[in-house]
Amino acid sequence: MAKKRSKRRKAPKKKQEYPGWAWMLFGLAIGLSVAFAIYVRDGKPAAPPPVARQPASLESAIDDNGEEIPVAGMAEEEPAESRFTFYDMLPNFEVVIPEQEPDVEVDVEPRAIVKPGLYILQAGSFTRFEDADRRRAELALHGIESNIQRVTIDDKTYHRVRIGPTDDLEELNLLRSRLRAAKIDVIRIRLGG
Repeated sequence: MAKKRSKRRKAPKKKQEYPGWAWMLFGLAIGLSVAFAIYVRDGKPAAPPPVARQPASLESAIDDNGEEIPVAGMAEEEPAESRFTFYDMLPNFEVVIPEQEPDVEVDVEPRAIVKPGLYILQAGSFTRFEDADRRRAELALHGIESNIQRVTIDDKTYHRVRIGPTDDLEELNLLRSRLRAAKIDVIRIRLGG
């Protein structure tokens, strides 16, 4: 039996690929050439506008005779328009400060309110909106409509959950009893009326 020789075929030689650093240098060269072309095209940086003011020593120059010497280029300048308008607007705004601060009391006593006025119940004040929204959802489960008021005090933001305002004392006392039954502490704020 004759042994068959297995002929090994040699794989064709692959073309040599360029190493990664060569591609990096090629990309860097293209980027630098584009940057250089932009620099040459735009070339000169913008010069600042010329200043028309004269030094203080030239503005008040006086000769020996006591007469003022006219300085060239000292034309009277018109006042430039203000870039900001809030300097003019702010003095026109009036801030009304109430003569009497609202009555704020923690609503812990089960007594009915009989003093007429406009009332707001605050069911909490939270630093995170998620906590305030959770309290609002809890109130909604009890059938009480509320809203969240965002307030910033001393660079700190608070989210107040408020119910009202209402001037109906019967509705107010009913809300208070429902909140007390749900074990939700509130602050009663009387705005006036």
